[in-house]
Amino acid sequence: MKYYAAAIFIVFTSFWANSQTYEIGAMIGGSNYIGDIGKTNYINPNNLAIGGIAKWNRSPRHSFRASFLVAKIDGDDADSGNSRREQRGYSFENTISELSVGLEYTFWEYDVHAAKQISAPYLYTGLTYFGYNALFKQNDNEIVEYDKAGTMAIPMVVGYKATLGTFAMVGFEVGVRYTFTDNLDGSNPVKDLEDNQALKFGNVNSDDWYVFTGITVTFAFGRKPCYCNF
Repeated sequence: MKYYAAAIFIVFTSFWANSQTYEIGAMIGGSNYIGDIGKTNYINPNNLAIGGIAKWNRSPRHSFRASFLVAKIDGDDADSGNSRREQRGYSFENTISELSVGLEYTFWEYDVHAAKQISAPYLYTGLTYFGYNALFKQNDNEIVEYDKAGTMAIPMVVGYKATLGTFAMVGFEVGVRYTFTDNLDGSNPVKDLEDNQALKFGNVNSDDWYVFTGITVTFAFGRKPCYCNF
């Protein structure tokens, strides 16, 4: 994790030295997970998610973007609406801390220095690394933490953003993260418990997902850009 963070720092330091327009701000909204416990709704924000975001606007159509987000996720079979899950009665809680970098693509030109109010839809994808609590199911069916773990995820985000005056922007987005783990809910333990088949449940051939739904508020600074070189 420390080498990954160092690489991100070096990349964005080089952006700082050579680029012309930046945005920095906050993200706040709700989170939910999709897996083997509880509801299966794709968009169902039921926990707080909060973080920070930074962008380098390299052209009116694309930006390099980095964000850090902390979110709680949980699931309870009693709320699932599925009779088999309700009878099983499992529940869990977890916390996710993610660092994401990638490319934000705007569907039409979006100049943060425009003298008039503008808005545009956008897509974002890249790579995400996140840490979480490794869980497992005890003999009494209670799901508890036994270690810390981390893995990669692919973010798939769709949003809509608009300027607020000359330097402020607001956006609304829904972002799904496809993770490379099936243990956000304790259904498929990792590390020392990985080979214990008795601890596994649910569909062990399908990895978990988590979703962020919320708003971003950013402020632009730096010289008015010249987009003629890239």
